[in-house]
Order: sequence, then structure tokens, then C-alpha cells
Amino acid sequence: MIPEYFQHFVKNLTNILAQDHEFLAVAAGGSWIEDKIDVFSDIDLVIVHQSAALPVQQRKSIAESAGDLLSCFTGEHVGEPRLLICLYENPLLHVDLKFVQLSDMQERVENPVILWERDKVLTDIIASSTAQFPHPDFQWIEDRFWVWIHYAAVKIGRGELFETLTFVSFMQQTVLGPLALIRNGQLPKGVRKLEMILPPADLQAMRQTNTSYDKQSCLTSLHNIVAYYCSLREALMTNKVEFKTRAELRVREYLKEIR
Repeated sequence: MIPEYFQHFVKNLTNILAQDHEFLAVAAGGSWIEDKIDVFSDIDLVIVHQSAALPVQQRKSIAESAGDLLSCFTGEHVGEPRLLICLYENPLLHVDLKFVQLSDMQERVENPVILWERDKVLTDIIASSTAQFPHPDFQWIEDRFWVWIHYAAVKIGRGELFETLTFVSFMQQTVLGPLALIRNGQLPKGVRKLEMILPPADLQAMRQTNTSYDKQSCLTSLHNIVAYYCSLREALMTNKVEFKTRAELRVREYLKEIR
């Protein structure tokens, strides 16, 4: 059930936008779609407008009018400059406002819940197009995996453990998490909610890739990353993927050498 203060925020925002004919619709994504919002959730909103783009200051003014805004900034760091990431007070609430032109909604990763619209403009676009969530390219991963493992092994050998900790997180987010989710019939959303989704065996395999600031722990993590990747690779990748066998054999030898 959607918390009341979430609904209050959205109602206030839609009332403001409805007064300006620049704006055509408001829709909610993320947990709102699955009706799995809890007190720890944020709100992911899509604000549909007519113009090709809206100035940052105009977007910030809208954010300020919607509630007690503490801070906001644009989303270039996640590759989405149209996104405005906001933090509100009373209550403390994280809200992502994504401003998109109507035609841009034809290409989307999910079908949002329409909260308000003019003349069914968003309903019509969703009905006439298909949402497609981006899936990882298996060949792209295999081409890089063994080079990445060698890179991490070298860093462990040299004693660059902070770099290794970052590497482990990267592998979990970019490779292991998405592949594990796909194997279990889920969308490859990095490591989001793995604790709630993965069955015990997969969750244990993922946990064993964690590491601490210690050379032996980092090396054990690297071996476990390799083992889990190969298990996922066997389950998911067809014969259309060219396995980098020579690279794999040589990197496995190198892991034994530095051990």
C-alpha cells in the first residue's frame, strides 16, 4: 500500500503541474509499479512535457514548489541529465524527478503507473509501444572478464587493497548481480534487492565474493568471483558466446602464482 505522505506529495505536485499547459502527464516508476513501496523507499516520478527540453532552473523551481526542498541536483553522474534528484523535509523523503518530452516515452525501460495526464496522451503512447529493460551483452562481459581478473590480481599482489575493494563492488554490480538476477527470472538491476530475491545458494555465492581489507581475503574473493561467474556463464551463455579459453587458463595460472 502506498504510504499516505507519498500520495500527498504526488497530489500536490500534480496539482501544480496541471496549472501549466507545458506539462502533459506524471507517472511513477520503480517500486510504485509493483506496489512494494515501504517507509525506506524513494519516489521515482516521470514528468512529461511538450518542449524539447526544460532549463535546469525551471525544473528546480518546480521541485521547490512541490514541498520543503532541502537540496537537489541533476543526474549527469548516472548518465541522465534530465533527472533531478531531490531531498525533501517534513517528512524526510528522496524523490527523483525525471523530465522527459512526450515522444521520448516511446523508448522506456518499464511501463510506469500513470498518476495524472491530459487527454490520455501517455496512455496512448504506452499502448502503442513496448518497454524494454536493457540486458547485459554476454559477449561483452566474457571479452573483458579475464582481463579484469588479472587486473585485480596485480593490484592484490602490489598491495593496492582499496583499489581491489572497489573492483569487487564493480564486479558485483556489473557482472555477478545482473547475471544472477537473470538466472532467477528477474530484471538485471545490478545488485538491487538481491537479499530479497536470490535463492539461498545464489545469495551464499554472492556473499562469498565480499572481501575485507586484507590480502588473503581479497584473493579469496577473487577466486570466488571466478567460480560464481563460471557457474552463471554455464547456466546462461549459449554457444553463440565465444569463451576466451586461452585467457582464462593463463589468468587462472597467474592466480595460483600470486597465491
